[in-house]
Order: sequence, then structure tokens, then C-alpha cells
Amino acid sequence: MIKRIRNRLSSNSFLIIITIILFLLMYIAGVIVFKQKNFGNLQVFLNLFISNAGLIVAAVGMTVVLISGGIDISVGSVVAMTCMLLAWMMENKGVNAIVAIILVLIVGVVFGLIQGWLISYLKIQPFIVTLAGMFFARGMTAVISVDMITIKNETFLAMAKSKIYLPFGGTVNKRGVLIQPYIYPSVIICLLVLLVLFFVMKYTKFGRSIYAVGGNEQSALLMGLNVRRTKLKVYVLNGFLAALAGFVFCLNTTGGFVEQAKGFEMEAIAAAVIGGTLLTGGVGNVIGSIFGVLIKGTIETFITFQGTLSSWWTKIVIAALLCFFIILQSIFMNVKWRKKKRG
Repeated sequence: MIKRIRNRLSSNSFLIIITIILFLLMYIAGVIVFKQKNFGNLQVFLNLFISNAGLIVAAVGMTVVLISGGIDISVGSVVAMTCMLLAWMMENKGVNAIVAIILVLIVGVVFGLIQGWLISYLKIQPFIVTLAGMFFARGMTAVISVDMITIKNETFLAMAKSKIYLPFGGTVNKRGVLIQPYIYPSVIICLLVLLVLFFVMKYTKFGRSIYAVGGNEQSALLMGLNVRRTKLKVYVLNGFLAALAGFVFCLNTTGGFVEQAKGFEMEAIAAAVIGGTLLTGGVGNVIGSIFGVLIKGTIETFITFQGTLSSWWTKIVIAALLCFFIILQSIFMNVKWRKKKRG
């Protein structure tokens, strides 16, 4: 029995299973406690994705970086810079919405390329490089405009406000009208990113290389992997996903301002850690990260439905969950190390 428990603790899927169970328990508790307020309505569940679509994209990118053994704390500033660039180009310069979106994605790729080159080829610590990137991107956001810019571009607003109705899960309101649940294009984008990255990390050579580099860089070198190139690709990918997260985030806010998305990178890291990604690298799953985001969204929904609690309670509960999962990670690594030592 003890041996079976140890084997389960040493399994890489253990942490993500705990996360999924925690989310299900929290959501079921919400359905029971707030039954009179229709917490169990399908639209309430879909709203978790609608309000956190940008964070899901950012958390998926952060998960890949953490698995590689790195970190990126510039994500929130890149999201803010992306929103501001989109708003400034469309409203102040009259740039076509599609062209503006393509340009900000290119900016994200270039931003990730520069950071990745400094980290992988000059061997500067990821924290220092991305800290500089955080200050630069936030500063550039203010350089573009210190005022809030509201997006009025018709094409962009059409994308932001287009509802995609689901053919199931409808409810009848008090007037006898059938209300169909819906999502926005932002949800489709974040789910596509999730599926693509899940496939890349699990079934491609690039994904396996990321796990190898994050697990043990020296062993990866001995296996013949190009560690520097792998790290560079990871940060380029994350730069693209950070810009994409900014675009998705902007679909919800339809505007740009300097203080936007502050602390976004920490929320992405928290979601990845709660989702079972080890900060030491080599272990993680993008599926776990989306459940980390959903846990955060569920806590926020609890507070909204309760009505009297401060929104700051979300931060407090997330902090407690982070401590809990870091302790679990420590136990996980200890058991895994002992098993390797005995083997």
C-alpha cells in the first residue's frame, strides 16, 4: 500500500489531478451554496472562460517557459503594450484592424526573440532579462500614450461583441423566453491555443526537447539537443502568445491604458503552478494551467455572488493555494528524488 502511494506521488500527473479535483469541488460547492442565484447555470460556467480568455493564453505560454526551466515576468507589460498599440494604431493612425492585429503579433515575436537571445546565447538570467523587458514594455506603453484610448473601430468591435450561441444548455427566463448560452471569439482563440500547445508539448520533438531541457540541461546536451536554440524558440513562442493574450484581453476591454494588466504575469505564474507546473522545470501540463485559471475565476465568481466580500479576497485565497501547491511540489520532488536514489 505504501509503495502504491509513493508511486502515485512520484507520478507527474499527480499534481494536475489534485488541481482538477479542487476545481470540481469548488464548483460543486458553488452550485450548492448559490443554488438560488443559479450558480449552476451553463452561462455562469462559460463566463469563467469569457472573462479569463486572455489569462488562459498567457498562462499557457508561461507554462511552456516554466517547463523549460525559465521564467518570464514581462508578460503583463507586453499585454498592456499590445492593447495600447492596438488602440493607438486604429484610433489615432487609422490603421486597419486586421493589419494592426498582425503588427502587434509581430512585435510580440520580436520582443520574445530579443529576450530569448539574451537568455539562451548570452546566458543572462531569465529573471533579469524579463524584468528589464517588463520595465521596457510598460514604459513604451506610457510613451505611446499616457491617456486611455477607447477603441471605436467597427471591425474590431464586431469581433469583440460577436456572440456565438450554443445549441444546448438554454434556460427559460421569468417571461418564458428561451435564453441560449453563448461565448465570444476570444474563448475560441484561447481554446485553440490550448489544444495546439497541448499537441505540441505532448507529441512533437520540440515539446519533448522543452521537457528535456527543463528537466536537466546537462543531460539534454549529452542527448545531442541544441539547448540554446530550444530556449530561444520557447521565448519567441511566449512573446507571440503574450501579444496574442494582449489582443484577446483587448477584445474584452476594447481599450488601452498604462495601468492595464498590472500583475497579469503573476496571475499567469500562479495559474501554472496551481495547475501542476514545477518552478524547477521539466514537469507541467498546459491542461493543468487552464484549471488553475478556472480556479481563480471560480473564486472571483464566489465573491461576486456573495456580494459583500472585497475582491481582494481573491488574492488572499490564491496566495493560500499557491503555498499549498508549492508544499505539494516539494513533497513530490522529495519522493521522486528518493525513488531515483533507490533505483
